[in-house]
Amino acid sequence: MSNQRTTSSDEDSLLQDYSRNVTTKSWILFFGNAVVVSAIPLWLFWRIHQMDITSYFIHFIIGTVISTYFLNSAYQNMKFILKHKIAQKREEAVNREISKIFANDKSANKKDKDDRILTRKNEVADFEATTFSIFYNNSFYLVCLIVLSFFVLKNFSPTVNYFFSVGLSTAIVFLFSTGEK
Repeated sequence: MSNQRTTSSDEDSLLQDYSRNVTTKSWILFFGNAVVVSAIPLWLFWRIHQMDITSYFIHFIIGTVISTYFLNSAYQNMKFILKHKIAQKREEAVNREISKIFANDKSANKKDKDDRILTRKNEVADFEATTFSIFYNNSFYLVCLIVLSFFVLKNFSPTVNYFFSVGLSTAIVFLFSTGEK
């Protein structure tokens, strides 16, 4: 019975590493970044486009909440896509790192070493995929927002400009995050 629970636990751990679900820590990190990045257009439209915060409060809240949700989803999608690619690229370096650790330890067996390599590879891939997902999506979102707001929609009213620049920027980032390559 104990061996069956260990196997089940190992299988659950492996399934968690390859699932689309993110850890609570990653979700909080993604959500916090999404809120901050979604709030940046508030300053842009308040100070540069001269929209009064009190008059357009509901507009700003709706735009920020929707943008936060879809940016959070885009972070998760991008992380899922990148994690496996990064794991494959980092496998050799992680193998060398763990081999150096186990070089002096004669009592360690191959299964322990392979488990340690797999765990470390997933940790490295998870961290790098998380940070790159945040960086890439934030950069892409802000570039889209600035291009749409200042160049494409510059002749529209500030309210229309806000909704379309925030909405289209968020939609473009989310759409590109769902791609496989």
